[in-house]
Amino acid sequence: MDEFDNRNLRGDIFSKAVKAGKRMYFFDIKGTRSNDFYLTITESKKRIDDSGMVSFEKHKMFLYPEDFEKFGDAFHEIVDLIEKRRRNEITDEDFERLRQEQQQQQREDLEKFPSMNDDE
Repeated sequence: MDEFDNRNLRGDIFSKAVKAGKRMYFFDIKGTRSNDFYLTITESKKRIDDSGMVSFEKHKMFLYPEDFEKFGDAFHEIVDLIEKRRRNEITDEDFERLRQEQQQQQREDLEKFPSMNDDE
């Protein structure tokens, strides 16, 4: 990203759209006032109500550079599990075991870091 460092880039920097059936996904690089960057991922779904009025339902997620690696790792892990299940390489029982292991890990994490449990 050194090529961006010498510019005063703010707002929308770059966008990539992906059409997926009735949905569109937009991956946007945004710039901050401090010349840093972050990613927004927007899912847009076209909706037509009973009167024929068209609207778009949008869901947006913000992802910051310090989280890219963790997000990418989790994304790839989940996609890999789905693909394995679709190929019957893992069973529903495997999913249940993984879910239970994940819940146990979350409980242990909350015990280590009680402040993570403030919302409850």
